[in-house]
Amino acid sequence: MKYRELGNTGLMVSEIGMGCEGFAEDNYRMTKQLFDEALKLGINYFDLYASDPELRRAVGDALKGRREKFYIQSHICSIWEKGQYLRTRNLNKVKEGFEEMMRLLQTDYLDVGMIHYCDAMKDWNSIVSNGILDYAVELKKQGRIHHIGLSSHNPLVAMEAVKTGIIEVLMFSVNPCYDLQPASENVDDLWADEAYENKLVNMDPDRQALYEMCQSMGVGITVMKCFGGGDLLNEKLSPAGVALTASQCIHYALTRPGVSTVLAGAHSVNQLKESAAYEDASDEERDYAKAFASFPKISWEGHCMYCSHCEPCPMHICIADVTKFLNLALAQGIVPETVREHYEVLEHHAGECIKCGACESRCPFGVKIRENMDRAVEVFGK
Repeated sequence: MKYRELGNTGLMVSEIGMGCEGFAEDNYRMTKQLFDEALKLGINYFDLYASDPELRRAVGDALKGRREKFYIQSHICSIWEKGQYLRTRNLNKVKEGFEEMMRLLQTDYLDVGMIHYCDAMKDWNSIVSNGILDYAVELKKQGRIHHIGLSSHNPLVAMEAVKTGIIEVLMFSVNPCYDLQPASENVDDLWADEAYENKLVNMDPDRQALYEMCQSMGVGITVMKCFGGGDLLNEKLSPAGVALTASQCIHYALTRPGVSTVLAGAHSVNQLKESAAYEDASDEERDYAKAFASFPKISWEGHCMYCSHCEPCPMHICIADVTKFLNLALAQGIVPETVREHYEVLEHHAGECIKCGACESRCPFGVKIRENMDRAVEVFGK
């Protein structure tokens, strides 16, 4: 298992994390089985958005004696009321729900306290005005949560939250179909059939800007819906009209700026193993570029996907990294010091490009790579 730093939190998290969708299987017995297997696989990060008290109690029991082996990302504002899940912005209910959650999890702290499910600007404003953001800050001061997060499907709302400087971790839906969709306050729009009726071209600029903002500001992205609820793995259900593999979906998410871990939902031990098998997959098995180029209604023409099909470069330039740092700088309008530092430590820089064009002949998406290299020299000075 490989590990990445979660933004600027200092936490080193497994590239493959664990979602909680399958924890309730087999009358909650699946929870312990999945945690046992996660430990064997080197998975040390999991998300807990579900508010079912029995599920939370099962997680607490599964963590007994090994709490320090896992980083918990659990959700504030997700509560259980009248026998069912409820998302609330009522501060008193949020506080009561948090105390119950901590008791059921049998822990003194959360590694990431995630403000739950905010897709509308009005809702974000209520999180601020109702004192929920202040409450999260207070919990952090008390050491009861170590880092503050937010979960969202809307890039505009997420950017507004990230700009505050308070949000350290963003849980966001990342996959090659959702990334084409414009911001919406209705999450159902992301997988509505009508959203894919006409040809879609290139990544939504707001989603791209969000990923780049998180990278620049040191906000770690934890990925949800990497497989689109499983639809992307099924040719008949996939909005792209082509089935992808789990490794292709995971690799796509992990190559986006800012991403630290993919939270793979699993309803069985075997499903968790299948996601973790990404770490042993070959470059060919991970490669999503050819599949993307074959999508009948989707085009990434001219858009760098960081897939590295352009390489090897005769001058040994890591073209994907140069392009990623260039895009980060252009998105900010300035060159953030962290981006400049990352560019500086590359072994080879854009100025070494000899304009042979071999890279462009191999690019599945028709990116004008030589122009990007010239622009990188203008931006970074070499």
